[in-house]
Amino acid sequence: MMMTTTSKLFRCWLLVFIFLVSCQHERKDTPTDGTTFIAVDETFAPIIQQEIDVFESIYQSTGIIDRVCPEVDAFNLMLKDSVRMIVATRKLTEKEIRYFNDQKIFPQSIKIAIDGIAFIVHPTNQDTLLTTETIRDIMLGKIFSWDQVNLASKLGPIKMIFDNPKSSTAEYAVKSICAEEKLSPSLTALNSNPEVIDYVSKTPGAIGIIGVSWVSDRRSSSSKGLPGKVKVVAISREKQATPENSYQPYQACLADGRYPYTRDVYVIMTEPRISLNTGFSSFIVSDRGQRIILKSGLLPAIQPPREIHVKDGF
Repeated sequence: MMMTTTSKLFRCWLLVFIFLVSCQHERKDTPTDGTTFIAVDETFAPIIQQEIDVFESIYQSTGIIDRVCPEVDAFNLMLKDSVRMIVATRKLTEKEIRYFNDQKIFPQSIKIAIDGIAFIVHPTNQDTLLTTETIRDIMLGKIFSWDQVNLASKLGPIKMIFDNPKSSTAEYAVKSICAEEKLSPSLTALNSNPEVIDYVSKTPGAIGIIGVSWVSDRRSSSSKGLPGKVKVVAISREKQATPENSYQPYQACLADGRYPYTRDVYVIMTEPRISLNTGFSSFIVSDRGQRIILKSGLLPAIQPPREIHVKDGF
């Protein structure tokens, strides 16, 4: 009996000792130190990677590990508490907010940019001016061949390609472009924006739907070599598309609303304390972080100031 009691006491003290040692070695992250995991909608992977690279170069004791995934998966990871920061194109729903509030968690949503949905076609395709009505009719299956767009076209069936069935781009098409109407069963989804670009570059009859940053950021390795590989379509709200009333999804047209397909980009956090997630999100909306977004081709949520130097005698 004595040996059994002693053995139990020894095991209890051993567990306490291990717990105390582990607590001493536990390292909680701060806004400028430590490691964190975040989930990023694949559409914005190039931009957020640049933000991470610059942030980590400034704060060298930090490590931000981004999981690139479709937007649906990013929200699911947050709901499971696998990550406490995501980059997405929508805010939390009322139901999702209640779920977190019931756990005494009060999420934050911070707008960081305005994005555009880009439509790309094969470089041999001459139909690079399309109307919003034509885009919608293609998605709904009312237009299924390029000769319905242009009688002279010899490209045959239209093959519209999404980046991923669970992506924010697909969600935007369903809710914003098609107003919840059923999409054509002929639409196809791949796995990523680069796959869409590659497919369209090899398929004359294809039209791909991707995020603006994948075609506008020349600093990104993902965008290098795109000129000549695909064409970016200009979109018109008018019944007839002309060069004068059709616009591509670049910053000036995103800013003044001439380009019709835009959406906000958010950082969403469920972090209950000041942490590395807090520091990184603050960096993204800082002047330096917003300049990275500006150079990526998206429109920053907070416009960085532009310095103009006036010389005497000018």
